[in-house]
Amino acid sequence: MLENVGCVKGQNKEALSQSTADEFLGWPVMPNLFASDGIETSMRPGRVSPEELGSSGSAVKPRDSATLVLIRRDQPSPQILMGKRSPRHKFMPNKFVFPGGLVDPADARIKPNYDLHPAVRKRLMQSSTEARARALALAAVRETYEETGLVVGEQVSPLIKSRSRSWSRFLKCGLNPRLDTLFYIARAITPPYRNRRYDTRFFMADVDPTHNQLNQSYRASDELLDIHWVTLAQARGLDLPQITRVVLDEIALRLSVGQTVDQSGPFIYFRRGKVIRDTQ
Repeated sequence: MLENVGCVKGQNKEALSQSTADEFLGWPVMPNLFASDGIETSMRPGRVSPEELGSSGSAVKPRDSATLVLIRRDQPSPQILMGKRSPRHKFMPNKFVFPGGLVDPADARIKPNYDLHPAVRKRLMQSSTEARARALALAAVRETYEETGLVVGEQVSPLIKSRSRSWSRFLKCGLNPRLDTLFYIARAITPPYRNRRYDTRFFMADVDPTHNQLNQSYRASDELLDIHWVTLAQARGLDLPQITRVVLDEIALRLSVGQTVDQSGPFIYFRRGKVIRDTQ
């Protein structure tokens, strides 16, 4: 029953092919991903390492997490910030990903002066409360700072306060987290046969690396290594989880034709042994 936790009915729902199911998170890439429409095949985790498989019985409940795709446009081609997951990770080790991580209880207690755009908040609330929607976005901003040293914030309003160790470090930069510039672009839930499962919301925001709101240290934590800016073409040449490639396609679409705050994005999840591509 946990395969479709938080699933939302949509008009563009499609069950994907077996090859797509096998490649959903971190497996070799095959051409024409998501090209098939309406094909339903049973899922089998044939290419997952034993360490990543869950024990028999009920599926592990997905944990809320958030990722932030940062875009810089001061180069001939737009660039995105990516880093390599530590080889010590049991979940997708050595894969290149966007910064992000789990929602922390302290994220729900932060009240930013520049909140989510109402349209973004409304879309997030298709599968969460208003408070949880804000916490997801704040987790993306906080985790990005912790993993990269880069601050997405503003210094116009009075500095907020927090007893959280993580948020105290963030606020020592003299900036408040800023959510009104975030776009909600995708969502994905880890397959039910994994021993670690995440319900991840992907956000996207433009940044100006020369602006004083950015911390240029870029010191990687022990979670994310080899952090650097890459073009979309360069990113596709890295060792990526397949879901990251899906998000790259969404980023490319939004960069080419523009985006709006109420624009839906892909939602990937599993239901009754099938991987489904929906929208949210």
